[in-house]
Amino acid sequence: MSKTTSIFARVEPEIKEQAEMVLNKLGIPMSNAINIFLRQVVLQNGLPFEVKITHNRPLAFGDLTPEEFNHEIEKGLGDLKAGRVVSADKVAERMGKEYGHGL
Repeated sequence: MSKTTSIFARVEPEIKEQAEMVLNKLGIPMSNAINIFLRQVVLQNGLPFEVKITHNRPLAFGDLTPEEFNHEIEKGLGDLKAGRVVSADKVAERMGKEYGHGL
């Protein structure tokens, strides 16, 4: 076995616990999962997944895949059925405040 080194990282306890539950189901120790992640960083020459900033901005149709679009439509229909609705005036007011658009 080759030499190893230690990494110390602070993570939220809930995230660690949830990750451990998933990894246990897969039969993968946490240290192996971290090693896999780091190897992928090296192989990909970056993070092995796409990283985007999507919070705090409205979704744009052109940015969504057909699957994502359908998922958003289903979420909206679920909100309608559950009575989680807001008037168009309130939406326009909030968007104007949050995104600086005069709607």
